[in-house]
Amino acid sequence: MVDVNLTAASALSESDLLQNEETSAQLGLSAPEAARRLGRYGPNAVSSHRARWWPVLWHQLRSPLLALLLVAAAASYLIGERSDALIIGIIVGLTVGLGFGNEYRAEKAAQALHSRIRHEALVVRDGVPVRVDVATLVPGDVIELKLGDVVPADLRLIHVTGLACDEAVMTGESMPVEKVVGASAAGTALADLVGCALMGSVVHAGSGRGVVVATGASSEFGKIAAGLGTRQLETVFQVGLRKFSLLLVYVAGGLTTSIFVINIALHKPIMDALLFSLAIAVGITPQLLPAVVSSSLAAGSARMAKRKVLVKRLVCIEDLGDIDVLFTDKTGTLTLGSLDFMRCVPTPGTTNDELVRWGLLCTENLVRDGRAIGGNPLDQALWDSPAALSERDRVSRYTRVDMLPFDHDRQMVSVLTRDADGISTQITKGAPEKVLRLCREVPPALRVSLAAEFAAGNRAIAVAIRTTGSCRRLEAAAEHDLDLLGLLVFRDPPKPDAAAALDRLAALGVVVKVVTGDNQAVAVKVCVDLGLVGPTGDPGVITGGQLDAMDDVELARAIPRTTVFARVTPEHKARIVRVQRRSGGGVAFLGDGVNDALALHAADVGISVDSATDVAKDAADVILLEKDLDVLADGVVEGRRIFANTIKYVLMGTSSNFGNMFSAAGASIFLSFLPMLPSQILLNNLLYDASQLAIPTDNVDEEQLRRPSHWDIAFIRRFMIFFGPLSSVFDFVTFGVMLWVFHSGPSQFRSGWFVESLATQTLVIFAIRTRRIPFFRSHPSLPLTLAAIGVVLVGAVLPATPLAGALGFTPLPAGFFMTLVGMVIGYLTLIEVGKRMFYRADRFRPARRPNAPEGLDRRHQRRRAARFSTAER
Repeated sequence: MVDVNLTAASALSESDLLQNEETSAQLGLSAPEAARRLGRYGPNAVSSHRARWWPVLWHQLRSPLLALLLVAAAASYLIGERSDALIIGIIVGLTVGLGFGNEYRAEKAAQALHSRIRHEALVVRDGVPVRVDVATLVPGDVIELKLGDVVPADLRLIHVTGLACDEAVMTGESMPVEKVVGASAAGTALADLVGCALMGSVVHAGSGRGVVVATGASSEFGKIAAGLGTRQLETVFQVGLRKFSLLLVYVAGGLTTSIFVINIALHKPIMDALLFSLAIAVGITPQLLPAVVSSSLAAGSARMAKRKVLVKRLVCIEDLGDIDVLFTDKTGTLTLGSLDFMRCVPTPGTTNDELVRWGLLCTENLVRDGRAIGGNPLDQALWDSPAALSERDRVSRYTRVDMLPFDHDRQMVSVLTRDADGISTQITKGAPEKVLRLCREVPPALRVSLAAEFAAGNRAIAVAIRTTGSCRRLEAAAEHDLDLLGLLVFRDPPKPDAAAALDRLAALGVVVKVVTGDNQAVAVKVCVDLGLVGPTGDPGVITGGQLDAMDDVELARAIPRTTVFARVTPEHKARIVRVQRRSGGGVAFLGDGVNDALALHAADVGISVDSATDVAKDAADVILLEKDLDVLADGVVEGRRIFANTIKYVLMGTSSNFGNMFSAAGASIFLSFLPMLPSQILLNNLLYDASQLAIPTDNVDEEQLRRPSHWDIAFIRRFMIFFGPLSSVFDFVTFGVMLWVFHSGPSQFRSGWFVESLATQTLVIFAIRTRRIPFFRSHPSLPLTLAAIGVVLVGAVLPATPLAGALGFTPLPAGFFMTLVGMVIGYLTLIEVGKRMFYRADRFRPARRPNAPEGLDRRHQRRRAARFSTAER
C-alpha cells in the first residue's frame, strides 16, 4: 500500500485506487486490518482535548503586574530588604498556586466532558455496514454517506446518487457542489475535485460511497485546522469579562501611577513607593477571577452533565443563562418523537396492502438481515409497523434501479423499481402539499381526509406512482403526471411532561416559539394541546410563503406576536434567528436535523441532541442527552446561577476591595509612613481571595434566576463609584481610631487596619450577594459562610502569632476588637441602606447587553474541527 494524498488519489482509476488501498468496494476492510492500520496512521483527529498544566500555569504567570512586582521584590532583595522581598515572593507564589489549582481542575473537567461527546460514521467492515467512532477510521475504509452527514475523512467516491456536498467550510464556495464518479485530471484544484468528498464538508443532498484516502492531519481539512491555532473565539460572556477586566486595568493604572508620583513627590523611598504602588495595583486586580469563573463553570458542568446536558465549551454555560427566546422544532421536543404508523387513507381502487407496499419500496433505507438501516423516522416507523409484516416478502421481489434522495427543497423522495416481470415503476413519496401538485387527479374526499388528519395533529405522507417502461435513470424532471395511491398517516403525540416544561421556561422569562417544516395545522394542534397557545385565541402563525413576502423590518415586528413558524426552509429558520438577534435579547435554537444547521450557527446558543444528525451536532454549542425541554430549563437555571455567583465576586472586587485600596492610596499621602506594607497588602488580598473561592457554592435568590443574565459594564461602574467610597468611610474611621484613640505607631496602625479592612471587605459578601435582607430572607451557603468567617478569624489572630514579626504586625489591644465589632456592624448597616438606595435608583436604567462576537466563518471552522478531535488521558 502506497500512501497518496487526495489530489493524487483523484487521478487514479477506481480499480487502481482499490488496489493501492488494498481494499474492496463491497467488503471494505476486515476488522483486524482496520486495527492494524489504526496503529500505523493514528486516530482520525486534527486536535486533542487534553488538560496540560503548563498553559494553565502560564495563564497565571502572564500578568504584567505580577511580573513587575516580582522584579521589584528581587531588586528590593538585592539592596538589603530581604525579608520583605521573600514574603512578597511567597505570597505571590501562593496566589498563583491557588489560581492554578482551580483552573487546572476546570481544564480536567472540560477534558472529561469532551470525552462524552461521540461522533460516528457508517463504514463497511467485513462486508457489513457498522457505525464506528470517526476517530477510528483509516485509509482504505469504505464509507457510506447520506443526507446531513459530515464527511469524516478525505474520500475518493466510487458510487453516488444525486450527491451534492456543501464545501463552504473548506473552499468558501457558497453553493453545494454536485459530485460524480470518475478520475480527475492530474493537478486539478481542490475546489474542482468533483470525484472526491472533502473531510469536513456536509452532504447537502443525495447519498454516496467512498474510499478513505487520508485521515486526520494528513487530510486537506486537517491542514486548515492546523492553521487555526489553539485560541478559541470569544463568547458573549467572555466579551463582557474582557471589558470588565479592561475597566479595572484603567482604574488600577491611573491609581497606581498617581500613588507612585505622589509618594515620590513626598520624598518617600523610591523602592518602598514602587512596591507599595504595585501592591495596590495587584490588590485592585481580581487575580482569582479566572479561578472563580473556572471553578463555577467546572462545578456547573458537572451538575449539568448529571442532568444530561453537555456543553462543548464551559463558557457556553453562562451564555445559556442569557437566553430569553427559544426557537425549537416540534418533533421529539414537544412531542414524543416516537412515530407510530396509524392507518392508510387509500384512493379508490387502491388497497391498504398496496399502499403500504409502495410506501416501503420508496425509501432510502438499507435492509440488512430483515432490519432497516438508515432512512428517516417515518420510514422506520412504517417498516416496524404490523401493517408492513405481510408486505416485506413482496418488497424483496423488487429491484431498486435508481433513486432521487429526499431534499428539503423538493420535500420528497423518488425510487425507480423493477419487478420480477421487468416492469419499471417510479414511486414518489413526500409532503402531501408537494406530491399532490404532481398528480393527475386528486379525489376531493382525500383532500378532506388530509385536512382532518392535519387538524387532529397527525402527520401524513402522500404516495404516488408512474409506470416508466424500461427507464433506467431518474431525474427530478420525471416527478410529474403521477397516479396518487393515498396517504400514510402517522401519530406523534405530545409529551406528557412538555406542558410543565413550557410553564417552567415561561417562569424563567424564556419565550418558546415553534419553527417547523410540518403543516401549520399539525403544529398549531400540538401547541394548543400543550397550552402554548389558547384553544380560542389567535395562535400567531407565519408560513414559509408569508415569510418570503416580508422584509426584515416587517419580520422583526411579526416575531413577538408569532408562536408558530410552519413549512419553513433551513434558510427561513436562519433568517428568523438572525432578525431576532438584531432585535435584542439572547436567542437559542434547538434542532437536530440537517435543515437546522444554519439556524444553529446563527443563534447565540445552538442546542442539539445526542441523536442528532452530524451537521446539527457540529453546529451546536450544547448537547442534550435527552431531547427534553425540562432538561434545557435545568441548563438555563444553571447558567444563571453561575453568572450570578460570578457577578458577586466582581461586585465585591469593585466595591469593598476597591474602596480599601483607594483608602490605602489616600492614607499614604498624609501619613509619614506607608499605611500598609506591600507584603501586608498582598497577604490581605490573598486571604480575601481565598474566602471568595467558596462563592461558586453559594445559593442564588429566585428572582435572579427568573430573568436573563448578562454583563452590564455601566452597572458595574456605577456600583464601584457608589459603594467604593462607602467602604473608604470606615477605613478612615479606623485610621482615626488607631491614631487618636490608641495612639498607634506604624506597626500597630498597620496591624489594626489590616484586621479591619480584611473583616469589612470579606464580610460584606453577605450584603452584596443579595438584594434581599441577608440571613433573614436570603441564606448564604454553608461553605461560603465558613470561608468568610474563617478568613476573618485568621486575620484577627495573625498579629498575635509567631509570624507577626516577620509580617510587620504587632499584637492589638482588646479594646480594638470591641471597636472592630461596632465598626463592622455599622459598615454592614450602611451598606444595606446604600443598597436599597442604589437599586431603587438603578431600576430605571435600561441594561445594555454586550454585542455578540463576530467571525462566524472562523467559528464554523473551529466547530467542525472540534468534531475531529480526541480526548487524551
